[in-house]
Amino acid sequence: MQVATGKSILNRIAVGKIRIYKVPERVISDALVDDVQAELDRFEAARVRVQDQQMVLYEKALVQAGEDAAGIFMFHYGLLEDDEDLYEAVTEIITGQKRSAEYAVKEAFDNQAEAFATMSDPYFQARSTDVIDVENDVLDVLMGLDAMSMQGTEPAILVAEDFAPSETVKLDKSLLLGMITREGSSNSHTAILARSMNLPTLIQCKEINDSWDGKMAILDGYNQCVYVDPTEDLLKSLTAKQQEDIRKKALLQDLKGKTSTTIDGRTIRVYANIGGPQDVGAVQVNDAEGVGLFRSEFVYLNSKDDPSEEEQFGAYRRVLETLAPKQVVIRTCDIGADKTIDYMNLDHEENPALGFRAIRICLTRKDFFKRQLRALLRASAYGNLAIMFPMIISVREVKECRAILDECRKELEKEGAAMGDIEVGIMIETPAAALCADELAQEVDFFSIGTNDLTQYVCAIDRQNAKLEPFSDTHHPAVLRAIRMTVEAGHRHGIWVGICGELGADLSLTDTFLRMGIDELSVNPTSVLPLRKEIRGIDLRQPPKEQEA
Repeated sequence: MQVATGKSILNRIAVGKIRIYKVPERVISDALVDDVQAELDRFEAARVRVQDQQMVLYEKALVQAGEDAAGIFMFHYGLLEDDEDLYEAVTEIITGQKRSAEYAVKEAFDNQAEAFATMSDPYFQARSTDVIDVENDVLDVLMGLDAMSMQGTEPAILVAEDFAPSETVKLDKSLLLGMITREGSSNSHTAILARSMNLPTLIQCKEINDSWDGKMAILDGYNQCVYVDPTEDLLKSLTAKQQEDIRKKALLQDLKGKTSTTIDGRTIRVYANIGGPQDVGAVQVNDAEGVGLFRSEFVYLNSKDDPSEEEQFGAYRRVLETLAPKQVVIRTCDIGADKTIDYMNLDHEENPALGFRAIRICLTRKDFFKRQLRALLRASAYGNLAIMFPMIISVREVKECRAILDECRKELEKEGAAMGDIEVGIMIETPAAALCADELAQEVDFFSIGTNDLTQYVCAIDRQNAKLEPFSDTHHPAVLRAIRMTVEAGHRHGIWVGICGELGADLSLTDTFLRMGIDELSVNPTSVLPLRKEIRGIDLRQPPKEQEA
């Protein structure tokens, strides 16, 4: 038996034979061509076909992994649709150098990928992988290759150097038991997809070798390793553990319709995070009690142009109407940092996480902001809406936001538009907001703590940079103290406080958060029932499970 270690994406187990996944070799000639127009036509046909493929993958990823993960393919689509420099580079190589479409695509896309890879910003560095992913899709169409044929026809644990996002989504899930890669990071697109699809995955497994092909293996996410040719006793033991996991998942269904109440009688609201109307089904299926974070920026990311008031109103209304009377907290547009849109013409920044993003864009582009606020206010007539402003650092910003919101309400009243009562809150995701929480609490109806950015800013750790993973500590005492300070300040001024970041689903912290007094936890829809089970097993009269900060 061989034991190889890596980094686990999920605490799950996969049992089955290994299949080494290798894409067909792409051999590209540098010979000159006679018919330049024919090559241009071939490239254009391939480009359009891959664009169609990306839309199919987007729809597939929506169902399998949700809006966040599916957004990868909208970026891929945009690369082929809107990147004029890339398009011109390919056509120039074909016409100027009289090379084949395959040669031109490889040269142009490789150069673009290299340009991204050498940038100092980790977000743009990560885009290098996306460019190569799209390049390979175009080359496969041009060369008539079927990379997916490497999956085989029998259920297996696939092993590869790495998987591109499009490869992960294209794979037949009925034959996919798990994935093991030599490369990758826990923040990579493939890891995000694997996590969203609840797929056992081991990354950074450096001991991978071709001799594993066809051998029985156990991917053990709990112990972050893979056992190749396991002993009979180990196979029996971990297969039993796998079946126990499946049984526990089935038992969670019994929690539907029940309250998230501790043994001693404290009830917590367990909400879901979503990216748009397409996620409402997941909210209902997983029995979330409301929506604690509707990431409205995906309405913008999924649009080729700045979405109109009517387009936004339609999206917000569908969610509110479908989920009524459950509360839906919609965050105003949080564009910038790792989420960019070409049509917004945002300047390149050396440090976008600290730059022109979220509420800073909205307060600078008032017409842009008012379009969204008018759409939200109109949609409020159809359900239980709360509006939340992101990246707030001062009372001045909150007052400006509320003044613009009031301006929109008065305009709509004059127009005779119907509107409902709403709560107004802010994200606490900067050290400034946590430290000024007492002052901010006097201006709003609720706080929602965005632990992803709060951890990044408190610890000065770029969460997009895989090299910093060894230094990252999501349980850092400073982060937990900032959360406690925020909860206490909110309660001093009579407002409710929730968490909508990734830590909300961290079951090792649930007891700690409840003892801090958190009123609401908003998590990925698939985490709702496991979180409810954890809450229902806590007795706050007993000593805490672990030392609090």
